[in-house]
Amino acid sequence: MAAGDLLRATPSARNVHYASYGSFGGIPMDENGPFFEDFRVGAQVRSKAGRTVTETDNVWFTLLTGNTNQIHFNEDYTRRTFPGEPFRGRRVVNGFLTIAIAAGLLVDVTSRNGFQVGLDNVRFSRPVFHGDTLYSEAEVTEVRESRSRPGFGLVRLRTRGLNERGEPVVEFDRVFMVRKKGEAWHGARAQ
Repeated sequence: MAAGDLLRATPSARNVHYASYGSFGGIPMDENGPFFEDFRVGAQVRSKAGRTVTETDNVWFTLLTGNTNQIHFNEDYTRRTFPGEPFRGRRVVNGFLTIAIAAGLLVDVTSRNGFQVGLDNVRFSRPVFHGDTLYSEAEVTEVRESRSRPGFGLVRLRTRGLNERGEPVVEFDRVFMVRKKGEAWHGARAQ
């Protein structure tokens, strides 16, 4: 299945594609899609692989970002301060790490030929804990050509991060600019 085929299909319950590529046959990865022309409103993608969040992932990410909320890195504090449901004294994975993993699991089939320009409508529906495995799915909700960058377009995805039980843990809209096939970023904006 070609990269562009992942996003062209009409969505249905049986027509959700998984993020997976075959051999590139010597073609550089940055010349494989998806490109702007490959995106269609309503198309859906799911991550093929999951990502188990470790204690090290959470503590390092939290401390590297300067987050001082002890619910992420102090087990004694969390046990004493958050003993009830849904926490039960467990440290919570940093929400920004949860977003980063949910988005990252889909980069190969969404934005690897572009870059993120926006993140909107973020909603966390349940906490993520050390040892939880995250998966991701998304639906294309908007596709439009860039007015200022003729060789590029903007794509909006409604993304859901799911835990290993299939329960949503986060939902958000991710907007990215993606190049058209054969185009390169030249820096100057169209007049």
